[in-house]
Order: sequence, then C-alpha cells, then structure tokens
Amino acid sequence: MLLSGGLDSAVLVADEAARAVVQPIYVAAGLAWEAAELRALERLLGAAPFDRRVRPLARLGADMRDVYPASHWAVRGTPPAYDTPDEDVYIEGRNIVLLSKAAVLCARRGITRLALGPLAGNPFPDATPAFFDEMSRALSRGLGHPIAIAAPFAALHKADVIRLGVRLGVPLGLTLSCMNPAGEAHCGRCSKCRERQQAFAAAGVADPTVYAE
Repeated sequence: MLLSGGLDSAVLVADEAARAVVQPIYVAAGLAWEAAELRALERLLGAAPFDRRVRPLARLGADMRDVYPASHWAVRGTPPAYDTPDEDVYIEGRNIVLLSKAAVLCARRGITRLALGPLAGNPFPDATPAFFDEMSRALSRGLGHPIAIAAPFAALHKADVIRLGVRLGVPLGLTLSCMNPAGEAHCGRCSKCRERQQAFAAAGVADPTVYAE
C-alpha cells in the first residue's frame, strides 16, 4: 500500500487492514513537503487503528530532482493558489515512479497486490483504470512476478472517504494533505487545504485540522 500520510491513503490503509495485513510504503521523491509527511506518518502509524495488522513503514527513495528543475513549484514548496484547479498541481510521472519503486519491493517480498488511493474525478493521466491495468501488466512482465495494482477508492469522493475514516476510527486530524505545511500545521492557503476543508464540510464532519491561516 502506497501511503503518503494524507486523508485518502490513511483511510485506505485502515480499510485494507480490517481484512488483511498491510505493508505501508512511502517513496520520497525530493519534494518540498516530504519531511512534514514523514513526521505526520510517524504520529499516525503510532495510533489506532494502525496498531493492528499494519507492518512498520517501508521507506524508499526515488529522487526526481534530477528531472524536475529547482524552480519547479513542488521542489521549491510554492504550490498554486487556494482556488486553483487540480490540473495545476499535476506532477509529471509521479505515479509511474512511485509504483515502479514500490513494485520492486513487492516482488522481493512476495507481495502480489499493490494499492493506492486516487479518488473519483482524478484528472491525471497516471491515475486512470487503463493506466493501472497497463502498468500492472508491464511490472508483472518486467519483474517476472505478478503485481496487481488496485485503486479501491476510485469511485469515492473525499467526503465519502472522510465518513469511512470516521467509521474506522482513523484519527483524521493526524493526516497531512498540504503542499506547503507550516511546521505541524496545514498552510490553509494551497488547493489541497481548500479541497480538505470543502470535503469535511460536505461530509458533515467537524474539521480537526490545524491551519496556519
């Protein structure tokens, strides 16, 4: 399971762990918010319901700063503004890199299913069912080991995920969905913070998130 520490992947880990043992995987690519994500993951994975059926986090690296220039917003930590569309935060090839690195670990450990948490309406070309099907075939062939890529939340919206997280007892306030975190707080200014705020409102759940603004 690819785990970033955000709402979607955290709830997905809890949902998967209700039925099977989960190996969470974090792949660092050299982006500005990763140190904050790892701190959030340390707090999150120490809490219920992650103390059952969830193995210790596997930390991998696939530094993309030799591909993305130093001026790239995700490297500099200067994300697009609060009211910008999802398309403005597209990071080319990110799922290709994350899935490829994680799949090698899965093959070495005898794992045959690799899950991640894209939601309904995701506009990016590396988050479509067709992409995941083709990537599964390519990784399975290239590794000589079956790898099925699963996106169990592909029909859900973030409000649905929040409601599920509440039912599963996920400490949603410990998750991090921000592209420019201020210490342990969300910035409150980026489009991921806006998406998070709107989703809690749509779910009818009080937002436990600490925002810097």
